[in-house]
Amino acid sequence: MQIGGQAVVEGVMMRAPGSVATAVRRANGSIVVKQQAFTSLTEKYKFLNVPILRGAVGLIDMLYLGIQTLNWSGEVAMMDLPEKKNGSNGNGTPAKTPRKKQTNLGLILSLVLALGLGLAIFFVAPLFITTKVFQLEQTAFAFNLVAGIIRIAMFLVYLLAISFLNDIHRLFQYHGGEHKAVFAFELKDDLLPEIVQQRSRFHPRCGTSFLLIVMFVAIISFAFLDVFIKQLVGTMTLPIRLATHLPFIPVVGGLSYEIIRFSAKHSSTWWGRILVAPGLWLQRVTTKEPDRSQVEVAIVALRCALGLDDPLNYPLRQTVALEAEISSFPLQHR
Repeated sequence: MQIGGQAVVEGVMMRAPGSVATAVRRANGSIVVKQQAFTSLTEKYKFLNVPILRGAVGLIDMLYLGIQTLNWSGEVAMMDLPEKKNGSNGNGTPAKTPRKKQTNLGLILSLVLALGLGLAIFFVAPLFITTKVFQLEQTAFAFNLVAGIIRIAMFLVYLLAISFLNDIHRLFQYHGGEHKAVFAFELKDDLLPEIVQQRSRFHPRCGTSFLLIVMFVAIISFAFLDVFIKQLVGTMTLPIRLATHLPFIPVVGGLSYEIIRFSAKHSSTWWGRILVAPGLWLQRVTTKEPDRSQVEVAIVALRCALGLDDPLNYPLRQTVALEAEISSFPLQHR
């Protein structure tokens, strides 16, 4: 059974076959959980579950699910913001900032916006810079190597810059907690905070590792694509590259998924360790050592996703601190 997840605002989302659970710690110390049934597109439609295509489809699945869970965790966090000093209802009573629940249309628009910004910054901008600064337009490999180096450099600078923000640092701590819980499950450990805490925060199937693999694969893939396109049109230009590279990104994502899946499966071999090494190095930035309370949140999310805990034990209205709850719900494999 393969388990995955991601960090969210003050919490962790875990995905198990057929189920997704998101656990968030509130400011009062309690944990709330949202659990939902989830079937991926590749599980619904078997014809999509083929090499390369399954990676591209799975990426869309996870982006949609990730934005959905991030929005929910953000709504929970908004509940704990200080109340306004002056009421807005005219009778002087305090009023909290109103929260709007995002619709499916809103989630789709958020997904489109996130994809659009990501493509503009990390794919279009490197092509533009390489075209305007370097005289390499007609040399497929050299052009894509330079564009790839610029892309990777921009990505690393971006991650390093945001890692200094307090909120992002906490997000990266929850990311580390998620990895530790997944490792503990894969090693069949008891899901106890003191045991899970001992596991590594570096995991070969990490999403940020995947993004780095995508950028390396893009260099080779786009170089071969450029050779083919140049044979057809004769001269490469920026508009031609944009028109051909952008639609080809799902193929690059699919190839990258197969590589990271293969390398994770063989991570114990010497050549497998070489393949996963860049992603594990990157996780020194994108994961931080979690504290016990953050590991507890990851465990709750994992247990609820696996059906080992009832999400109703962690309702949104609860106010009891987790330390009191954790003693009455043993966190072990059944």
